[in-house]
Amino acid sequence: MSDLTIRQATVNDLAAIVAMLADDPLGATRESPDDLAPYRAAFTRIDADPHQHLVVAERDGRVIGTLQLTVTPGLARKGASRATIEAVRIHADERGSGLGTQLIEWAVSCSRNLGAVLVQLTSDATRTDAHRFYERLGFQRSHYGFKLML
Repeated sequence: MSDLTIRQATVNDLAAIVAMLADDPLGATRESPDDLAPYRAAFTRIDADPHQHLVVAERDGRVIGTLQLTVTPGLARKGASRATIEAVRIHADERGSGLGTQLIEWAVSCSRNLGAVLVQLTSDATRTDAHRFYERLGFQRSHYGFKLML
């Protein structure tokens, strides 16, 4: 197995990232891999924000995983920053390979290096396998999540 690289995503990675976002039952209903224009616009905003870290995992020149890490400065907890992990996706061919663990460990280490005091994430209530995965990595269920679609 070749070395894995976790690096900042570029606009050239968008097609691979969006394909992974769409490659599950939830993503299939909300993503549009055939129309990259809205994703390009979003990428431009993400890339310009120093608090956003959109990364890809690459092996042998092939994008096989992604996540977005957001560091949010705050007043609570004595002015602490917190990191939020979102949009974790692993290419179907790589699931079960340990890549997800490597990506999350990278995100936790990066969060620590960026001065965050905690790392948080949400996971859709239907993703029970993902819940077990995050708990195995030391994450604890601590809050109820709420959404309001706009």
